[in-house]
Amino acid sequence: MGKQLRVAFVCLGNICRSPMAEAVFKKVVSDQKLDGRFSEITSFGTAGYHIGEKPDSRTIAVCGKHNVPINHRAQQISASDFRKYDYIICMDKSNLANLRRIRPRGSEAVVEMFGNWREDPSFPTNVEDPYYGGADGFEDCYRQCIHFSEVFLEREL
Repeated sequence: MGKQLRVAFVCLGNICRSPMAEAVFKKVVSDQKLDGRFSEITSFGTAGYHIGEKPDSRTIAVCGKHNVPINHRAQQISASDFRKYDYIICMDKSNLANLRRIRPRGSEAVVEMFGNWREDPSFPTNVEDPYYGGADGFEDCYRQCIHFSEVFLEREL
């Protein structure tokens, strides 16, 4: 079966995109009966604006609409997490730059954008922050997370 993987999803505040990515990824993993391949799936923010808060109500609503369980409290990524996780997957180029800046030397974690696991070119590689927009942005985020999760599992396992 191979080593169990530890995966962390990252956005800016850890209340919209990354907790949705975490929840969707867990659901896809479960649906594909791959739970045994992962020892941890979680999410973080690069900033500490919302530490301890539940996900945005719109993230919770979209997950609920699609029968995706979500249970998370916002947390901020730290340098020590780069030694703990096999994959640190961020939502956009800005957070990728932040992660590369704080990544300690010697870290073997794969640090990439979620959109790098894309086969359908109709999906942008950036998962745009839906926080300041309407419900459509959260639905777009959900669709990207489903597609990227499926491609990740196909390529990496």
